[in-house]
Amino acid sequence: MGNIAVITARSGSKGLPDKNIRELCGKPLLAYSVECALQSGCFDKVFVSTDSSEYAEIAESFGADASFLRSEETAGDTAGSWDAVREVIYKFEEQGEIFDCVMLLQPTSPLRNVSDIRNSFALMEEKGANSVVSVCEMEHSPLWSNTLGEDLCMDQFRQGNYCKVRRQDLPKYYRLNGAVFLVTRKELEQPEMFEHKSYAYIMPTERSIDIDTEFDFKVAECFMQ
Repeated sequence: MGNIAVITARSGSKGLPDKNIRELCGKPLLAYSVECALQSGCFDKVFVSTDSSEYAEIAESFGADASFLRSEETAGDTAGSWDAVREVIYKFEEQGEIFDCVMLLQPTSPLRNVSDIRNSFALMEEKGANSVVSVCEMEHSPLWSNTLGEDLCMDQFRQGNYCKVRRQDLPKYYRLNGAVFLVTRKELEQPEMFEHKSYAYIMPTERSIDIDTEFDFKVAECFMQ
């Protein structure tokens, strides 16, 4: 029994080609999540789930386990990250390795640090939680947002009680930042995860960059430098 980190790093990317192994400040992107997980001391195993032998070799060079590749079912465009996570868990259980908790770490969150991982586990223990998910405060309140028609008319854009409220007086809104998803082994089997005894771990915006575009990559690079 113990904990496992699963880093999902499928090869290729339509928006940013091979982003998971693209060099960021001297290291491939996935290396930051591998090293952070290992340095946290929270895991009995750090596994990189990938469909690429090249990615697996890179992951192992930084200390991760990548001893088997994804199946065709979990490597396709329609498969989700949790499908890949479950595949990893089932594979190890077939080999007699059982884990209490699973943390999904996406390699596109390189600014996540060791304290974020440790504090997520601490929050799970404190709350007796089934899951802990990282969030950050939204950069702009959705209360000042609206849709636009094809004519771009803004006559009805500002509506409701919040249109004249100062920004600092608006209620805080949070968004998922994609950095940490921690679940118990039992929660992994629930049809609707994160709906019972799930708690938010709040991260600062500067550690919440999720790399999907070239702009995101450049922002992350600036913060790291």
